[in-house]
Amino acid sequence: MLSLKNIFSTNTSYFKKLHTSQILNSAILIDGKKIAEEIKKELKQNVDTWINNGYKKPKLVAILVGNDPSSKVYVKNKMNAAKFIGIESNTISMDDEITQAQLIQQIVQLNEDPSVDGILVQLPLPKGIEQREICEAIIPEKDVDGFHSTNIGNLTLNNSSIIPATALAVVELIKRIHFDTIGKNAVIIGRSKHVGLPIALLLHADSKGESGALDMTTTICHRYTPKSELVRFTKSADLIVSAAGREHLITQEMVKPGACIIDVAIIQKDLQNSKKKLVGDVDFESVKEVAGFITPVPGGVGPMTVAMLMKNTVNAAKRRAANVRAKVFMSN
Repeated sequence: MLSLKNIFSTNTSYFKKLHTSQILNSAILIDGKKIAEEIKKELKQNVDTWINNGYKKPKLVAILVGNDPSSKVYVKNKMNAAKFIGIESNTISMDDEITQAQLIQQIVQLNEDPSVDGILVQLPLPKGIEQREICEAIIPEKDVDGFHSTNIGNLTLNNSSIIPATALAVVELIKRIHFDTIGKNAVIIGRSKHVGLPIALLLHADSKGESGALDMTTTICHRYTPKSELVRFTKSADLIVSAAGREHLITQEMVKPGACIIDVAIIQKDLQNSKKKLVGDVDFESVKEVAGFITPVPGGVGPMTVAMLMKNTVNAAKRRAANVRAKVFMSN
């Protein structure tokens, strides 16, 4: 088992910056909530400077379709974060009986609105509306979720793009704890186009490219990966990122001592007396005894995803302003 002495000696700058809150037996807790608050404060300063230099506030518009309670909470959290940072924000609520054509028409209006810098449609969507069609309807430069095929394509090519917020959150956590990634082994469990695949692209790509990648040797596992093979891969992994949505998928005997564990999953577990609890893919209590770093659920990747969505919005506003200046210059 990796000793705390070894962890401290190899991550001195990390401890100096106090990005974590506590040590759990062997593992160091990666406090996503605390790091997200730091990032939001950084973004607030950035936006304040931007506005003081004569630019307008970035503007984010969220579209909420239907009455799903979880979706309402997620959108509220995003709007609260936007308000704190200084991003002008607005939520358009639409009935779950709207047609796909009506939803796309609303998106087109926002695409054409010069005051809007970022658009997001809260997922999942009601039955009868194709998620892929809706993601493609948002123009790439306003697609702050990073789901448009143009943005995913640029990410694949290691070009500058808007990166999906959860993938960006995972990479930012790794960077903020100064975890050494070059040439190390990473395993991603989950291959969804919005989470697992973008994370894998960011972990494996060349850090000399434009996406801010991490130079890791990366393996993607999924629901058809035999359990024996999954264990074989995870036991040699320096980093495990799990986004499968299966409680206790990752247990202590599957983890290499000192590995960094990022749990992306959020599973609502039913308890007695109609109570519920949020858990992840990782058996937290057992894995923390062998891991070097570990994220909690909740309080790990979730808050960071919101912070990265805000970062995408601010960057989208700056790119759009730069494009407008370039067009004005060319016309003169």
